[in-house]
Amino acid sequence: MNVRIGRGSPRAASIARHVPLAVLLAGAVACGGDGGAAAVPVTGERTAPASSPPVPGPAAIVPDTAERAPAAVKPKVAPGVSARWVVYDRTTKKIVTRRAAHKTVRSASVVKLFIALDYLERRGGKVAPADAARFRAMLRSSDDKAATHFWNLGGKGAIVKRMRKRIGLTDTAAPPASQPGFWGYTAISAMDVAKTYRYLLEKASPRAASVVMGHLRKATRCGADGFDQSFGIPRAVKKAKAVKQGWSGFGTVPPYPCTNGARFVPAVAPDLGLGRPVLHTTGTVGGNDRWIVVVLTLNPAGASYRTSVDRITALTKSLTRGL
Repeated sequence: MNVRIGRGSPRAASIARHVPLAVLLAGAVACGGDGGAAAVPVTGERTAPASSPPVPGPAAIVPDTAERAPAAVKPKVAPGVSARWVVYDRTTKKIVTRRAAHKTVRSASVVKLFIALDYLERRGGKVAPADAARFRAMLRSSDDKAATHFWNLGGKGAIVKRMRKRIGLTDTAAPPASQPGFWGYTAISAMDVAKTYRYLLEKASPRAASVVMGHLRKATRCGADGFDQSFGIPRAVKKAKAVKQGWSGFGTVPPYPCTNGARFVPAVAPDLGLGRPVLHTTGTVGGNDRWIVVVLTLNPAGASYRTSVDRITALTKSLTRGL
């Protein structure tokens, strides 16, 4: 989604001294290597090297060939695109494929997962009647004004710090202290987003999980700002179940009309990818939300929304082939 407040900020004070203010503000308009296949668990700690044996878990029950984890894939990333991803199988409790899983980038609207979960867990899983419409719009249509309301209500960066501690995130960091209102400049990694979905599905209170996942399952094709948010998982996977998208740096005017219809903290400042557009697709695929899919991309400066959408959708399709 696109907002002038709540989506972006200078990366850090040290960087702000070297980057023109106009460039930083341009980046504030938003929605918001581990390489190879690795059979490792997603836990609250950094994953072990790919050569390490997986942590024992419940025996996997694979009913038929169609439900088995796909073979390792070697997707091609478009020139100039910096991509990081995690595909996690909740049945086998193993990562199917990952790349640069701990490398950070600005969250854009993906941070709305943290905002929503924090709000619910501080209120016993219930949404106040006065907040219901905004809460729904924030998750289904990625509404930025709604997100800013809940961001301020939860203490801004304190939301990220609480979620980091509660879920056991290792790469996530709140926006720079100099710009606390820019929620879209929360630093995230593919691994931490995958952990967040695992927490939602497996550890959060049933009521909170039901509310958040229920809205993500009804994501609209068009974002509240008019951008088409049916890229990535919705277009690439027929069995898509729930999605939360993120986009930033493509301006405030959608490049083509969108009509709703069928559903489609570190020692150093984390890298937010300022000056380059980001496009993220995250969510679940398959029965019982079996696979968690997180694909985060940093596109070349000046890349068009349409081209970036086509690229992340193609990448997601190759990562999820066989799911």
